[in-house]
Amino acid sequence: MAALRRLRQCHPTGIPLSQFHTSSHASAKQHYKMLVLGGGSGGISMSARMKRMFGAGNVAVVEPSEMHYYQPIWTLVGAGAKTLTSSGRSTASVMPSGVKWVKSKVQEINPDKNTVLTDDGTEISYEYLIVALGLQLHFEKIKGLPEGFDHPKIGSNYSVETVGKTWKALQDFKEGNAVFTFPNTPVKCAGAPQKIMYLTDAYLRKTGKRAKANIIYNTSLPVLFGIQKYADSLWEIVKQRELQINMRQNLIEVRADKQEAVFENLDKPGETKVFQYEMLHVTPPMGPNLVVKGSQLADEVGWLDISKDNLQHNRYPNVFGIGDCTNLPTAKTGAAVAAQSAILNRTISRVLKNEKPDRTYDGYTSCPLVTSYNTVILAEFDYNGQPLETFPVNQAKESRIMYHMKADVMPHLYWHGLLRGLWGGPAPYRKILHLGMK
Repeated sequence: MAALRRLRQCHPTGIPLSQFHTSSHASAKQHYKMLVLGGGSGGISMSARMKRMFGAGNVAVVEPSEMHYYQPIWTLVGAGAKTLTSSGRSTASVMPSGVKWVKSKVQEINPDKNTVLTDDGTEISYEYLIVALGLQLHFEKIKGLPEGFDHPKIGSNYSVETVGKTWKALQDFKEGNAVFTFPNTPVKCAGAPQKIMYLTDAYLRKTGKRAKANIIYNTSLPVLFGIQKYADSLWEIVKQRELQINMRQNLIEVRADKQEAVFENLDKPGETKVFQYEMLHVTPPMGPNLVVKGSQLADEVGWLDISKDNLQHNRYPNVFGIGDCTNLPTAKTGAAVAAQSAILNRTISRVLKNEKPDRTYDGYTSCPLVTSYNTVILAEFDYNGQPLETFPVNQAKESRIMYHMKADVMPHLYWHGLLRGLWGGPAPYRKILHLGMK
């Protein structure tokens, strides 16, 4: 399948998944005051802000993809509540006017020379650089993948190529085990692997199949969710709905032809267990963007090495970062990008004036934990794992209003606010309060 052949190439996924475009060639103008690498949520949002700061014609975005996707909605696409089409728009339509779109893939970053090399051989120089290249999916680190997606009954909400397969597997479910995984690596949107589990439970109840299903969540983590307040509420849901949670279980192999998933017990290395499945949702291992990892901008692991306070690079003062590609010690989510964008904008404005950054990012991030087709637990927290809740209610309780916000309000704010550089800052959900939830 052509789609899966593209998936096997394992393109960075914090940026939109690539359907490669012939380069527009930056040779006509090879220097920009501000160069942004990556056209995902962080890159487009910051390019809009930078255009206002530096002026039209002085900002460029390097991004190969023709399509831009609002990936947080893929949880609902995988459960049939939203369409894949609704999650995407052309990159041309979201690129800010006055910003140059370089339709190429970043191949190399040389911060010592203030240059970037693209895959078509173009060298672009810059005065300031924002890296927003996202992270890398590694399906190939699981034996039997990604080729296993050629078989039915297996999907993943983490790729545009496979999210539709999740919905197909859910619709085709008859009886047996529905298995959901969480890898032994950092991931983006750490709540997503279990959101689809709750939605599967709800769908099978709605269709009268729940009595014949065993719903199993095998996670590499020692906890259900990292923030205790929300974890306590999730455990109550798990018990009420009779979901099976197995800790410290890491998916290492998929035998798609036999409908078998092999897990290793991380507390007893070498000990494995085989699960037969009627449906399998895979959350792939993830890691640093490979271009960042291969550059002088990376930390010892491979993530972009920036200040956790102001998002400026720790060694190159004219380089900044945002989003999933960074080593910020907070959950990698779209809400985090929204909060980071305002901080980064302030940091750059101060640097341009030769002043020290005066705004500090507290690690704010958020995870709307979808628990059914009409309820959400809205987790919001900081670097220290302390709740930073926006609304005057206990957000650890399931809420229909929060579901409406996740499914309907947030996409609107994303397309018309965040990507235009008009929405963000500390506790970005406060914008909804200002809108009166309209």
